[in-house]
This record gives sequence, C-alpha cells and structure tokens, in this order.
Amino acid sequence: MRRLPGLALAFGIVLTLLAAAPALASSYRYWSFWDGAGGRWAYATMGPSMARPADGSVQGFRFAVSKDAGDQAALPRAAADFGAVCGGTAPVEGRKRVAVVIDFGVPADAPAGDAPPQAEPRTACAQLAPQATAAEALAEVAKPLRYNGAALLCAISGYPKQGCGEPMADGPAQPSASAAAAPAGDADGDGPSAGLLAGVAAVAALAAAGVWQSRRRRTR
Repeated sequence: MRRLPGLALAFGIVLTLLAAAPALASSYRYWSFWDGAGGRWAYATMGPSMARPADGSVQGFRFAVSKDAGDQAALPRAAADFGAVCGGTAPVEGRKRVAVVIDFGVPADAPAGDAPPQAEPRTACAQLAPQATAAEALAEVAKPLRYNGAALLCAISGYPKQGCGEPMADGPAQPSASAAAAPAGDADGDGPSAGLLAGVAAVAALAAAGVWQSRRRRTR
C-alpha cells in the first residue's frame, strides 16, 4: 500500500501533461470545393486543379469556417442544378459546359476587416475544352483567383483580400497566423503532439512498473 502514493503521483503527472498541452486548432477558414453530381453536394475527392468535370457537371466553391472536409454547414447555399445555371447556354461542338456555383459565405466567417462581396451565391456557366479542369472553369467565370505556394486556393474574385486556410483555435481564442498547408492535409492539427504522447506513455509505463515491483515484493 505504500506504493500507491507513487502511483497516484505518476497519474497526476499524466494529467498535468495533458492539461499543459497547447490548444490545437480543429477548424479552418478556407475555400472548400464541392461536386454537385446527381443534384446533391458532396465534398470533392480531389482538388480543382486535378478534377476534370464532364459536360453537364456542377462544381461548387464555398468560403466558410469548417471543422472537417465533410462539414455540412459549409455546403454551398445554392442548389446543385445544372439546368438552372447552364440551361440558357447553348451547347457548342467540341466544348463542354460546366455549371459553377460560388458561395462567398456569411459575414461571421469573414476575416477581420473583410466581408463577403455579395450575400447570395453567384452562379455562372463555363464553356471549356473537353479536358479542362475545375480550376480552369472557375478561372473562366470568377477572376481574379489567388493561390499560395502550396497551390491552395486562397481567394476567388479577390475574396478574401488576405490570408489562406487559417487554422482557427477552439473556443473564444483568436485565430492564429495564416497557414500555407491545405486544411485536409494538416496531419498534426487534430490531437496532442507525438512528443507529448511519448511522454505520457513513458510515465504510464513507469507507473505500471511500480505496481509490478510492489506486488513482487509482497509475494516474496
């Protein structure tokens, strides 16, 4: 029983390490990319520079603060309706029509000192070469575009003026500085660091060893 205080101390250290871990961002402010296949929005499985939509496709872009790639709160607020966007654009041989929906989001998601250029989503019908990408369709109807060095889409039609995929701290804390990495590729933003987890594991191992030693002495 004299070993229990040491065990309690070890677990206390574990809890202290967890409590001391820095608050890690789990949300990002960025332009998300959506596929409107079948009239329903689904988060795109590849970036706009890689996606090559077919004739009759609908591609959506939404600026929002989002917790993950499938965050339904970040869906474009216009229907994924090809006919409503491109119905008045006559087909041209050797070209494809792609409906583009651009949702600038709500004021609450705008960076400090900036605001969405329009309240309602914008739609446009892009006519492109058969092999054109979704990024080319967007450039056809919504210049100027801004990308960062990692090819992450930062701004559409000049919005937002600054920043690119900023991580947002949980709770009332203010957003941290701009991050160049794409939100979906941030491998370290979801939990404690490897060093912290290694430390916790080491402390837990020491605690277990202490219990084993105590039991061994009692059986002698």
